[in-house]
Amino acid sequence: MSPSAGSRDPFAGRIPVTIITGFLGSGKSTLLGTLLRHPAMHRAAVIVNEFGEVGIDHALLADSTESMTLLPNGCLCCSVRTDLQDTLRELFIKRRAGEIIDFDRVCIETTGLADPVPIMHALISDTMLAAHYRLDGVVTLVDAVNGSFALTNMAEAVKQVAVADRLVITKTDLAPTERVAALCAQLRDVNPQAKQLEAVRGVLDPTELSGLSFHRARTDEVALARWLGPVDPHASSGGGDRRERLLTSGHSAGITTFCLWFDVPFTWQSFTAIVQVLTSLRGPDLLRVKGLVHLEEEAGPVVVQGAQHLFHEPVTLESWPGDDRRSRIVFITRGLERDAVESLFRAIGAVAGHAAPAGGTSGPPPPGSAAHV
Repeated sequence: MSPSAGSRDPFAGRIPVTIITGFLGSGKSTLLGTLLRHPAMHRAAVIVNEFGEVGIDHALLADSTESMTLLPNGCLCCSVRTDLQDTLRELFIKRRAGEIIDFDRVCIETTGLADPVPIMHALISDTMLAAHYRLDGVVTLVDAVNGSFALTNMAEAVKQVAVADRLVITKTDLAPTERVAALCAQLRDVNPQAKQLEAVRGVLDPTELSGLSFHRARTDEVALARWLGPVDPHASSGGGDRRERLLTSGHSAGITTFCLWFDVPFTWQSFTAIVQVLTSLRGPDLLRVKGLVHLEEEAGPVVVQGAQHLFHEPVTLESWPGDDRRSRIVFITRGLERDAVESLFRAIGAVAGHAAPAGGTSGPPPPGSAAHV
């Protein structure tokens, strides 16, 4: 089955969701509190976890008999009192019924020890949620004072950084310049694809934290670079992007980032065969996968993105962003090195009838099917 559905964008009209995560004390609530005073955020819905750190207007929520509170600037603040999926469903139902504001985006503030991947999975795998919401991106905050210690000693902090689309470094005004520079380098080792930003006392342009996904609305090279991150455009399909990072200390050991390139177009059958084997064998180790795939059946590239064994519905773009039509897939993995992915790709690709160059990939299920492969 082809991944396209004509010219339709399956994510059009769905409400973008931004997951804001970060280790304990990283400044998530401070950032959100500042962002919500920005005019561009006046129709945002913010979901906070009442069992976590002190979140946005938790005092208001504590005094309210309802889980939802309208803030003075028009934003909606909501606490998670049951299950996050139930909260998102309730928000949408109340929005459609006109009982709450017609919010145009959702920000989810996780607790400091939370793994953001289950939230990503919920947005992909829950049929009702996926019909109305789409994951726009993961924003991870890192404390400039204590972030390096957390990355060295806390596995949760490393994973939060590894799956991020944006990294926001906070409290840079409280840390020596050399410590901030060292932290930036450490973050690049874990996730070189994510753009790094600084926010002092939560001050940040909200446009930097939205539009992180890549879909039919924009197909230019700027949008690609914003979404996919830096990859080597001169890499050969046999060698890929050789700037992969393998960390070797503390709980960061085994986090690897690499980009694979392919000169030869795939068929949908060969591509999905590789997907199914790779995700079934090593799904938990695929922390993030993003890429553009050249299929024989499609004129434009197919956008693939996922976390572990779950992937978004594929989207076929109308045109390629630039002249380079090679498939390119960025992997952030845990305990799964590049050579293993390449070997799997060569073996399964050969069986599936694809003349495989060195490299490998994983991708989504056909549209209209379950996101679990």
